[in-house]
Amino acid sequence: MKRLDKAQKIGIQLDNLYPETPIPLDHKDPYTLLVAVMLSAQTTDKKVNQVTPNLFAIADTPEKMSSLDVSYIQEIIREIGLAPTKAKNLKKMAEQINEGGGKVIPDWDFLESLAGVGHKTASVVMAQAFGIPAFPVDTHIHRLAARWGLSNGSSVERTERDLKAVFPEETWNRRHLQIIFFGREYCPARNHDLRQCPICSWSSTKKRIREEMRG
Repeated sequence: MKRLDKAQKIGIQLDNLYPETPIPLDHKDPYTLLVAVMLSAQTTDKKVNQVTPNLFAIADTPEKMSSLDVSYIQEIIREIGLAPTKAKNLKKMAEQINEGGGKVIPDWDFLESLAGVGHKTASVVMAQAFGIPAFPVDTHIHRLAARWGLSNGSSVERTERDLKAVFPEETWNRRHLQIIFFGREYCPARNHDLRQCPICSWSSTKKRIREEMRG
């Protein structure tokens, strides 16, 4: 089956399974989403959502965040992975936003210039805060795209390019969330029987299934 045909069939399954695609990180505006996405690196969304209410009660704007000591920010987010680095980046990022006019704006160069913000984080903010088509690739999406034969898994950048090529642009913003939801519910990284998976069972190659079952 060609990649485009495969992607079309996968898209139909995902739309049936997840007609609604709520953003899993609690936020109220582009800035609080940016903070939440930044905190979510190597940490579960559930943990981030437990920590951000206290953080946002004190600092829900760049102006307020930049006025806090790094040690105080770190104390609030201490349960999050990489808290010391993230605390420094949160303060620096807030200062940069203040210097740039005080608002998070839908501009790739601006977002990717901020401390602690890489292409994936910028993509989530562009897609979910501003509705601009983007295809953020996290570990779930990277793994599933390779399992399904939609990309060769050589790099996150390659996966993003390949997925953008096979899914229509108007679906990107929901599709990346649907794949994350599917990965969590049906397609885990370990101890996964690809033969029983609603998508892997027909989209993965026999070679891929053999390799993963052996592992």
